[in-house]
Amino acid sequence: MNRQRIMAVVIAVLATMLTVAIVVAAVSLSRYNSLSASSVSVSPTPSVSPATVPTPGPTSPPSSSAPSTCPPATVTVSTTKDLEAALAAAQPGTVIRLAPGTFVGQFLGKAAGSAASPIWLCGSADSKLDGGTTGSGYVLHLDGASYWHLLGFGVTNGQKGVVTDAANNNTIEGLTVTGIGDEGIHLRSASSNNVVIRNTVSNTGLLKAKFGEGIYVGSAQKNWCSYSSCQPDRSDHNTITANTVSHTTAENIDIKEGTTGGTVSQNVLDGVGMVQSGADSWIDVKGNDWTIDHNHGVNSVNDGFQTHQILDGWGTRNHFTNNLLDVNGPGYGINLTPVLGNTVSCSNIVTGAARGLSNIACTSG
Repeated sequence: MNRQRIMAVVIAVLATMLTVAIVVAAVSLSRYNSLSASSVSVSPTPSVSPATVPTPGPTSPPSSSAPSTCPPATVTVSTTKDLEAALAAAQPGTVIRLAPGTFVGQFLGKAAGSAASPIWLCGSADSKLDGGTTGSGYVLHLDGASYWHLLGFGVTNGQKGVVTDAANNNTIEGLTVTGIGDEGIHLRSASSNNVVIRNTVSNTGLLKAKFGEGIYVGSAQKNWCSYSSCQPDRSDHNTITANTVSHTTAENIDIKEGTTGGTVSQNVLDGVGMVQSGADSWIDVKGNDWTIDHNHGVNSVNDGFQTHQILDGWGTRNHFTNNLLDVNGPGYGINLTPVLGNTVSCSNIVTGAARGLSNIACTSG
């Protein structure tokens, strides 16, 4: 009996000693870990950012100049007779302001301004030149005129809206051209270095649908003997920018053979209203060395943009970059016929074109 009690005591003592040993070990380990943490700096695992994959497509368009402001008027006109007299008397530095109202007639400007002293014809949305009929005549004709600045008024009801012949270094800005028999704005007969900017052109082709272009540069080869002494109509280095063109029965913009070195940029184009007999794209380019960039088109009857070779040596070295083309039609975004030296950049974005971006591979340039 005494031996059993002694064994029980021994077992209890051993159990107590084991418990103490475990506690001491735990405390020691805790102190070791605390000491290690305070003396060793452990860098966090760096996070890895996913690689940035560039999204192809148009770059931001270059910023265009601010809209112009008409200088103080040297003459303000409120009747057709007064306007005709002011146009006939214009000289460098003349500023003609149209009062609100409708001026019915077909108007002509022939004077030459200068770079330092242009001739201004200004109006507001409430000032309108009305040609009287879509069956004949030009609402406003700059014939041999240079350094004119047309700004801000309306043009309507003529066979042609605004026409320039042998007219250089002019600016056509902020006009509303609508309700026209044939083309809305036409640069013709070696009219060069002009800027057509921030105009709204619509409802053209009311007389003949196949002649209902919105903006037209140069002349068709068959008309060279009428407008350029049977030589190419070298309406060169013109800039067509930031215009809104829609409801034209023919192309929104037509660039003719014989023209060289112009720019078509930042325009908003809409094929609604085009007819198959008049157009199969928003822009036709038949000249050379044109840059077509940062335009946005919607709703074409076939292709977005096209090139054509009407005669040898023309329809080449045109470059298409950074355009956004919502074709919604059966053709290509850009169709080069033939390809020649024309290029299509991969920066163009095309949607809704049944045949894809282009009939050639795009380039990285």
